[in-house]
Amino acid sequence: MDRAYMQQPLPARMRPESIDEIVGQQHLLGPGKILRRLIEQDAVSSMIFWGPPGVGKTTLAGVIAAQTKARFINFSAVTSGIKEIRAVMEEAEQTRLLGETTILFVDEIHRFNKAQQDAFLPFVERGSIILIGATTENPSFEVNGALLSRCKVFVLKALTEEEIATLLRRALTDPRGFGGQSVAVDEDALQMIASFANGDARTALSTLEMAVLNGNMQDESVTVTAETVEQCVSRKSLLYDKKGEEHYNLISALHKSMRNSDPDAAVYWLARMLEAGEDPLYIARRLVRFAAEDVGLADPRALELTVAAYQACHFIGMPECSVHLTETAVYLSLAPRSNALDRAYMAARHDAMTQMAEPVPLHLRNAETKLMKEVGYGKGYRYAHDEQDKIADMDCLPDALLGRVYYDPTDQGHEARFKDRLAFIKQWKKEHRKR
Repeated sequence: MDRAYMQQPLPARMRPESIDEIVGQQHLLGPGKILRRLIEQDAVSSMIFWGPPGVGKTTLAGVIAAQTKARFINFSAVTSGIKEIRAVMEEAEQTRLLGETTILFVDEIHRFNKAQQDAFLPFVERGSIILIGATTENPSFEVNGALLSRCKVFVLKALTEEEIATLLRRALTDPRGFGGQSVAVDEDALQMIASFANGDARTALSTLEMAVLNGNMQDESVTVTAETVEQCVSRKSLLYDKKGEEHYNLISALHKSMRNSDPDAAVYWLARMLEAGEDPLYIARRLVRFAAEDVGLADPRALELTVAAYQACHFIGMPECSVHLTETAVYLSLAPRSNALDRAYMAARHDAMTQMAEPVPLHLRNAETKLMKEVGYGKGYRYAHDEQDKIADMDCLPDALLGRVYYDPTDQGHEARFKDRLAFIKQWKKEHRKR
């Protein structure tokens, strides 16, 4: 192979050129699977590849380019705008009139705004182009509905550690990789790279290349040990985008693990977020919400602890505040459960949004002026502190909502006491209404 080719990065040199060279995605590319059939039969239609980085989205586009009879254009959403889109679309329309189909591959299609995505739509509908988009973001949120409805979405999965290890072994024997050199890599080192890559083939091959370049050289041979790999990688690269879907996936995992009383899972998801660079104050705010939404009055101290954790994060920041968030996540995981407060608010919110805006009863209004007092503001109001049982025989809901129940306490933790207290109050009011 020529010198210029071998100077390319290892991931570029090892990019698969056929379906059989692709590792992983067997649910789409295995024998008889739909995507494999479409490629082999040159029958591709507009589609979107959705998956994390380094799993083969661009590779699949390259394989299609190599096997299709259509004209293939590689288009980047990062460097292209409306002007470039229109130029390509006009060219594609001309070639369509001459009987040639254009396959347009758009990398990172989620970076296009609505207007840019709309520019593709008429040409996809007319068949001027076959659009193949690649995205790391959920296309349900990032791709226009009209365009998405005309594309088949294929979900690509992160590669397993064994699949990554297979790629690494191939790179060591393939002439496009290190096959023409004497390179020995410990199996432990391969497994370490496979684990570090976190399902990303590009990261794995780049790490292998770095390890070989920094390996122990003797004569014309290179040896890569686990110690060599440790020197090349300072920490695991965690997939995370603080504005993307994975951000919401991880905070959802943390919330649901605590809700299911699983402190181990809660601490794991917390660590995933913090080590990937999440703002600890964001996590602390979510814990404050959880304290009221999922624990509530079953353990009123939960809210105190979460607010204290937020203050601790604000005072000292990362990495020291990780222990405060861990303490809080574990406490919330083990606390008794009640979502009665959340249910109460949502029920009241429904009435507030759907019922006619009921006026505040006159006896609950303050008589700030003489006129207000004359028309009945404050008339009939009874000051609870002046009553013997500190409860007044007085309705506080609008007439149309009298008898409506929003707060229905559970018998969990401290809320059992509130349940008993509420039952006493309701019985007291019932008895005094009879008089």
